[in-house]
Amino acid sequence: MRKIVLSIIISTFSVGLANAQYLWDFGAQVGASNYLGEIGGKAGTRRDFVMDMKLNKTQYTVGGFARYKFTPLISGRLGLNWVRIQGADNASTNRGRAGRNLSFRNDIIELDLQAQVFFYEIPDLGRTYRYRNDFKMYAFAGVGGYYHNPKTQYQGEWVALQPLQTEGVAYKKMGLSIPAGIGLLFTLEKRHRIGWEFNWRTTFTDYLDDVSTVYADPSMLSSELAVELANRRDELTGDYPLPSNYAPGKKRGDPSHNDSYLSTSVYYSYVLRGKSSFYKSKYGSVFKRSKYKKRKIRAKF
Repeated sequence: MRKIVLSIIISTFSVGLANAQYLWDFGAQVGASNYLGEIGGKAGTRRDFVMDMKLNKTQYTVGGFARYKFTPLISGRLGLNWVRIQGADNASTNRGRAGRNLSFRNDIIELDLQAQVFFYEIPDLGRTYRYRNDFKMYAFAGVGGYYHNPKTQYQGEWVALQPLQTEGVAYKKMGLSIPAGIGLLFTLEKRHRIGWEFNWRTTFTDYLDDVSTVYADPSMLSSELAVELANRRDELTGDYPLPSNYAPGKKRGDPSHNDSYLSTSVYYSYVLRGKSSFYKSKYGSVFKRSKYKKRKIRAKF
């Protein structure tokens, strides 16, 4: 009887250890991206959250990640993404912004580390009692590092803006961000995961779009190209605010709010079953047949 009870206990424990081996998954994602900054908006002044976002300037993002499950409720994820953002004043219905006539494109390479907290779960989709398919929802936050290099199109070519210092500011191409958002995933046959995420990155720079403060004095800029791209009002004809509104010292951006960027993406990942060294060393031979050494009897004659 004791052997039967012990076998049941060990069997239950071993099933739990086997399930705990599904700790790592590796995947790729693709989606749409946008940004909030000085370029964009409607007829009024600046508005918070997504109210100034221009959907017609939506771009795309691709990336890959590795995720590790620490507990059933908490996972950590390391991701590497390429996020493109873009904006143009000619898409704005604000006459002041449209008359400013600035534009940019920025390809951001980011590496981020997230903590994911799962707050809702259906552990057995379809009630098959096999627990091979599930559904989960989670929230996440973390820290990231990124490289960016805003450019603008000028005379048919894309020109990097950071080296030109169009506002007389030598901002950095690398920075820190705080990614945060929500997501959901379906796990199929324990190995395949299909998910969706919304990811908002808060940054500590106002120069993702190369616009932040005031128009610089042309005599203080480094080159004729910098002068041309710092103030592009002269390229326009039509009913816009007077050129004096875009003179040196006048408002070019809004330094009281940093830029941010966001993405929504779908992803696929593959779950690795792995091996448990603890399970193997402690319980790997429980159900193996015992090997008895035969006693050797020396015949006496």
